[in-house]
Parts: sequence; structure tokens; C-alpha cells
Amino acid sequence: MVVRDTVLLGDPRLRERSAEVTDVGALKPALIDLRDTLTRHQGFYGLGRGIAAPQIGYPLRLVYVQTPERSFYLVNPVIEWRSPETFTVWDSCFSLEVAFFVKVERNISIRVRYTDERGGRHTETFRDGLSELLQHEVDHLDGVVCSDRLADPRDIAMRAEWERRLRTPGVGM
Repeated sequence: MVVRDTVLLGDPRLRERSAEVTDVGALKPALIDLRDTLTRHQGFYGLGRGIAAPQIGYPLRLVYVQTPERSFYLVNPVIEWRSPETFTVWDSCFSLEVAFFVKVERNISIRVRYTDERGGRHTETFRDGLSELLQHEVDHLDGVVCSDRLADPRDIAMRAEWERRLRTPGVGM
């Protein structure tokens, strides 16, 4: 298992726009590193469903998603359409060491065009949790971190407080 160090907030690499992938066949090391690093982070942090290549030092337009229902890679993902309907969600990030959460607004549905790790081309509509997740990961490819999406400085919480509020009946976030 190859686990890469996470590029943390403050590192200028996290703010760069990632390069288009031109040779899907040359991605194998990055694909393995993304999968192994996300798997390790899920175990260590107890959460997380996706990771973008810039978060582990690859300046490429590449994302890996791993949920109980589905695991897949998105090469050169492009959000082609966003629903006008939005929702707010508490978001965090491995590049923040999941130390705090920020409330952000995301589109309920998005349509994404991407290539898979074998070179197959896809256009797929994602809703709700996967929509939110892919908006987060594609932001990384453009040098945007979830904390940049914070509209109100009161909508930030340390992880311990976020978890306490989730466990406490009648105390909402």
C-alpha cells in the first residue's frame, strides 16, 4: 500500500489549476496512490469519500471516489450543468486534516463529463451526496478549497464541536 502525504492548506500547490491528463495509460502510479491514500484516510479519520490528485502532490485533473456503493476514477472531469436548486452542507477536507468544518452551498444535481481510468468516456448526472462530493473534488482541480466557499464566518466549526452537535438531540448545525 502506497500512502502519500496530504498537501495541506497553505501549501501553494493546493491553489494551482491542475493540468489536463493527456495519457490515461501513464496514470497507474497516481491511480494506486489515490486509492491507497483515500483508503488509509478513511480508516484514520473515520470519514471521507473522495480525493483529488492535487491533494497528494499530483497536479493532474484526476479524482478518485470510494463509497460503500461504488468506487471509480474521474479523469479530466468537467461539470457541464448544475441544477438551480441548492442545499447547504457541512464540508471538510483532508487538506484541512478534517480539523474543522465549513458550511457551504452546493447544487443538488450536476452533470459531469469524464474519462475513466481505461479511457472510456462518460457523461453522468449525480445527485445529493455524490453531487456535493464531486463539486468539492473538482474545486480542488481548480485550486479551490472548501473554506473558500464559506459565505458567513459564523458557519465554521471545529470537528469536535461539529460531532458534539450531531450527537446532541435538539442541537442542530
